[in-house]
Amino acid sequence: MVLVAHGSRDPRAAEATRALARAVAVACPGRPVLPSWLDHTDPGPTEVLRGLAADGHSRVVLVPLLLTAAYHRKVDIPAAVAAAGADLDVRVTDVLGPTGGTVDGRLLAGLRRRLAEAAGDDPGDLDAVVLAAAGTRDPAARASVGRVAAALGAGLGVPCRVSYASAAPPEVGDAVARLRAAGAGRVAVAAYFLAPGRFHDGVRAAARSAGAVAVADPLTDLPELADLVRRRVDAAAR
Repeated sequence: MVLVAHGSRDPRAAEATRALARAVAVACPGRPVLPSWLDHTDPGPTEVLRGLAADGHSRVVLVPLLLTAAYHRKVDIPAAVAAAGADLDVRVTDVLGPTGGTVDGRLLAGLRRRLAEAAGDDPGDLDAVVLAAAGTRDPAARASVGRVAAALGAGLGVPCRVSYASAAPPEVGDAVARLRAAGAGRVAVAAYFLAPGRFHDGVRAAARSAGAVAVADPLTDLPELADLVRRRVDAAAR
């Protein structure tokens, strides 16, 4: 299988993708797992796919390491697959975020685990949570982030609001401040990110400045995320 990440100039992001690839390899024994990136880091998915075809492979499952089905899933990944040529049967899985309106329990479990690590106690003791995402102009993608926030809040039994690091309001500091002004004393931030980088660094700083008691790390290579990748691969291979 080929994993395709967004890519970043921050070397931490590429290492997070490699770590997830190693975790997926453990979750999917016997299947080669190759990471690739759409931008900033080599190799790209087209290069990896061409290499697999040259090595005699005829069928590949490609997993977008994306949390929303926005531009990269709709345009960049199909273009990369098309550029690889017709020598491979490439099956592209759903993204890791909600599909068909359903939020996978593994994704929610990973978010809860990171919250617990950051808060140092039961996330259910929080008064409210902000789900911080990268941001997108795609309305359907924003709606999917909202579904994750609703499911996360329902599971924790607290209000959960969405914030974005770019492209759409509100910014995480504003979201935290509004919840605190409404009476929530202990507000934590769940990170709807797959890897560290500039956006997550900015979220952490702004959330802390606004009074958040904890800011979770990105999902990176959690076993829940590796298992979610396995589930997406199994569904695409049927």
